[in-house]
Formats: sequence, C-alpha cells, structure tokens
Amino acid sequence: MLLTNPCVFAAGDTYQIFVPVKKESVMWVKIGDKCYYDESNGVLRSLSRVHKITVPMKALDEAKKYTVCNQEIKGRRKAYFNKMRPVEEYEYNFTPVSGDEVRCYHIADTHNRVSEPVKAAKVFGKIDFLILNGDVPNDCGKIKYFNSIYEIVGNITGGNIPAVFVRGNHDIRGSFAEVFGDYIPTVNDNTFFTFRLGNIWGLALDCGEDKPDTHPEYGGTICCHAFRERETEFIEKVADCDCHKDSSIMKKIVVVHNPFTIKYNEPFNIEEDLFTHWAKVIKEKIKPDLMLCGHLHRTGIYPVDGEIDAHGQPCTVVVGSIPGKNYYKGVGYVFSKDATKVVFTDSDGKADPEIEI
Repeated sequence: MLLTNPCVFAAGDTYQIFVPVKKESVMWVKIGDKCYYDESNGVLRSLSRVHKITVPMKALDEAKKYTVCNQEIKGRRKAYFNKMRPVEEYEYNFTPVSGDEVRCYHIADTHNRVSEPVKAAKVFGKIDFLILNGDVPNDCGKIKYFNSIYEIVGNITGGNIPAVFVRGNHDIRGSFAEVFGDYIPTVNDNTFFTFRLGNIWGLALDCGEDKPDTHPEYGGTICCHAFRERETEFIEKVADCDCHKDSSIMKKIVVVHNPFTIKYNEPFNIEEDLFTHWAKVIKEKIKPDLMLCGHLHRTGIYPVDGEIDAHGQPCTVVVGSIPGKNYYKGVGYVFSKDATKVVFTDSDGKADPEIEI
C-alpha cells in the first residue's frame, strides 16, 4: 500500500518517480508496454520504504499516464522461495508542462511542516509544476523526516504533474544526510543539474552548508568546499553548452535555496570569491530571467544592484518562504513570453496583490 501519491521529479532528461510505501515491497512503473524497475543491478529493491524509479522524460510526456505496480514481499531475508502478495496497480494520468503560460508554485523552508505549505499552494490554485527548494525536513536526523517531502508533493500534485527538488543547508545535517541523495532526485549522483519542463529551462544549484566546513556545529562531518568546486566545473560546462540556447525556451530560471550573491556576516560569509564567479558565469553566458530562492525566511523581489546584490547578482531574485508557528507563506509564478507574474500566498488563505516583473 502506498503512503502518498507518487512524486514525479524532473532532473536532467528523466523523471525520477519516488513512492513511499507502508510495508516492505518491490515496485516498478509501467509506461505503455515497457516496465521500469526500482532495482540494483538486476535485483529488485525492497529494504527501503521509499521506492525510486527513473523513466525517460520523453516516454512519460508522450504517454501521459503511468501505472505504479507494488508487490508486498514477506521473508525477503530468506535466500530462496520468498513469499509475495498479489501485485497492486495504481494508475495515474500525467500532464506534462506545455503552452505559453505556465503556472508554478515554489515552497522552501517548511522545516517539517506539511499542511501549512499545502494550504498556501492551494490558495494560488492550479499549477503546471511544483518546486521544493530546500530545508523541507528540518534535518536528516531520522529517515522518517524525509516523508514530509513526499507528503507535500503527493498532496499538491496528486502524482499527475511534475515537481523539482533542490537541496538546502538543513538537508545536510543529521546522521542520515549521507544517504539523503538516495531519497531525492539527482543526476550522476549530484544534487545539481539542469531540467527542462515544456518551454521552461532550469538550472538547479546546491550551495551546501551555510558556514565554513570547519565550524564546530558540524563536528567534522562536512566537506562542502570540495563539493562546490565540483559544482563550479558543472556550471562552467553548462554555461558553454547549447542546452539553454534553444529558441523554443520561453523562460530560463535558476533554482537555488541560498541566494548566494547576498552579503552575509560571519560565520555565514563563506565562498565569496567562488559565488561571485558562479554569478558572473551564469549572468554572462546563461542569461537567466529569474532566480528562485528561499533560506532567508522572508518574501521579496530583489532586482540587480538591489539590497541583496553584493556579488554580481545574475538576474532578478525572488525569495519566497516564510515559515511560522502553524503558518506558511510561499510564492506562485505565472510565466509567459512577455512577463512573469508573482503572487505570494499563505496558509491562512490570503494572497498578496499580483506583481509583474
């Protein structure tokens, strides 16, 4: 039995479908006549209570439906003659992103909240895709904390539209942070990647932790500087490729938890030279329309050369997340050829006036 609706995450040229389950099982997804398995080198995985099935984006976009096949298993720890229950099938329609007006909702910094961000998203109304932009679990101290990701996505999307997930700094804390990459979408095991949803092109970045690796809070468990150096090579490679130059692209967005061009005080003023380099490469070669961020626990629209631009902000930045006690505020977007409309909405049912940028 499924714990939530499936979560269909876009990453690279794939959808990575995550499905948490209540009991130990094996799982596969059928698209047309082809099956895609949650497997490890030919062995169906059953020990994790969260299944991950990667499918070609093109296949699901064309089929517009998929079937999750789940089979409860008993006695897997036996070497032979495992006992299986009948296969359960769950069919879902799927609507790929298309058209010249695209609606998206952005959620970050929920810190274990589920009902409040879901309510805020529903105030914005129908969407074509969802973004989760870091710090969705408060930390990775227990694997069960990851369920808030699937509960939010499953509730809002119903398994019928795609989502994008980007890691935040709180997602790097706790003993299970080292396996978090198995529970979220990655490309080549990296938490930074590009994605394409209809005529929206995206660059998903991961700033890692927000203080020096040697900070005592981390107790010697962090090596984010080396991680960011690898990410720098990735950004430079993307900047020099043609993937963001397609004439059919309507909007180019950067999704990153931490608005990295802001001037922070110690001990948060890390990697200023590196982040300045990121911003320069992105601004000069990728030329994005918008950067979507969280982390600051506030909402606002910040132009280039504005109050949070200390390191060469590549484009307008929208910060969209306010977590509070029994409260959450996020941000909805309407992307079109001529403009982007921004609406901040909250879990109390309120929507701020629409802003066009």
